[in-house]
Amino acid sequence: MNSWFVLATSSSGSEIPLWLVVPFGLLLLLIAVMPLTGPRIKHLWEHYYPHIAIGLGLAVIAYYLLSVPHGGETVHHTLAEYFSFICLIGSLFVVAGGIHIRVKDEATPLANVTFLAIGAVLANFIGTTGASMVMIRPWIRMNKIRISPYHIVFFIFVVSNVGGALTPIGDPPLFLGFLRGVPFFWLLGHAVPQWLFTVGALLVLFYVFDRRSYLRTPLQVRADIDLPSEGMKLDGKLNLLFLAAIIGAVFLPEKWFMREIVMLSAATASYLLTPKIVHEQNQFSFGPIKEVAFLFAGIFATMMPALGYIDQHGERFGVKLSQQYYLATGSLSAVLDNAPTYATFLRLAETTAQAQHPADFAGLTTEPEVVRVMLEKPDYARLVVAVSLGAVFFGAMTYIGNGPNFMVKSIADSTGCHTPTFFGYIVKFSLPILLPILLLGMGIFI
Repeated sequence: MNSWFVLATSSSGSEIPLWLVVPFGLLLLLIAVMPLTGPRIKHLWEHYYPHIAIGLGLAVIAYYLLSVPHGGETVHHTLAEYFSFICLIGSLFVVAGGIHIRVKDEATPLANVTFLAIGAVLANFIGTTGASMVMIRPWIRMNKIRISPYHIVFFIFVVSNVGGALTPIGDPPLFLGFLRGVPFFWLLGHAVPQWLFTVGALLVLFYVFDRRSYLRTPLQVRADIDLPSEGMKLDGKLNLLFLAAIIGAVFLPEKWFMREIVMLSAATASYLLTPKIVHEQNQFSFGPIKEVAFLFAGIFATMMPALGYIDQHGERFGVKLSQQYYLATGSLSAVLDNAPTYATFLRLAETTAQAQHPADFAGLTTEPEVVRVMLEKPDYARLVVAVSLGAVFFGAMTYIGNGPNFMVKSIADSTGCHTPTFFGYIVKFSLPILLPILLLGMGIFI
């Protein structure tokens, strides 16, 4: 999620009551269950979900303002973070909507694997959100004859999450680590083997799925698929400049909302200057970003108590080993914003290291100094790798684990693709396919 997320927890020392997590749990439950209901109830949800999400969020905000000492500061941080998040997601959505990649109507399994592999690499240069927004529409078009739920799910696995695990640009938690002292290229020297293993395993399994689907395709259709491709062609090239401006804005100072101003300006220019035919070819509309904006407004607000409770009681969880940090960070990143979850467990790792070996950190006064010492010690460095990969990889476990996930689902739904339900995504794909790969990678590398 947003790259500059300041951890939204109560720093006042006031105890966060556990019952205050109920609105967050309720909102997640509604997001999961409502699409499974009958047409009438589902229609009511589609009409009133903005009111429900905002209402639950306002209830939590009111509690913080009225009952939590210095709660206004936490609310201020959360609102600023949400604004930054939606500016990033929204601007990338608009600019990507002006880029039309013309591809062959149908692709072979090998071509699909190549496309996903390119997306995984690209995610480290333009972020998982940027790569997802640019590539999801051509991905749907090139598989339109035999598009299946697994096409959308593996795209989310590879391009929207796992692919962006090597650079601070790749996924927001890693940029947060960069701001807190982790060198820009540090993960390239420590996480490439597990990245290759995880991406490679997912691509192999995707090929198995896609090959089976391909062999079930009628011979005449298969013959058309096997015809030589003319390659990809790009329309709306001007938007590449706007995309570069948005990515570059991530590195601008936070003062005066300079980042957000650049992003919104790039999005506005893109929308006005993109030829209408390109938007029509992409079936562009603001429906998906509207859904994400309202739901994540509620998620950001109701999530404050959950993050605050973790921040206050995290040490009681007994998390000491790198494998424990990987699983703890990952399991919470699946249902919470993975950037503040990363920040929480990075801070917990710092306190663990300082408590176990205080002499190594004597005289250090800033977090970047503490992180720098941790990275020089192999035992501590493993904790940072575990937190980083847990946050990025496990963000793919649910639709709400990472911002691009829900966006990809919304775009796929808007084009008429059949996507798994919230629970269907978890039960049919995340648990039986993704989780074993992540656990195996933990056993080998962490």
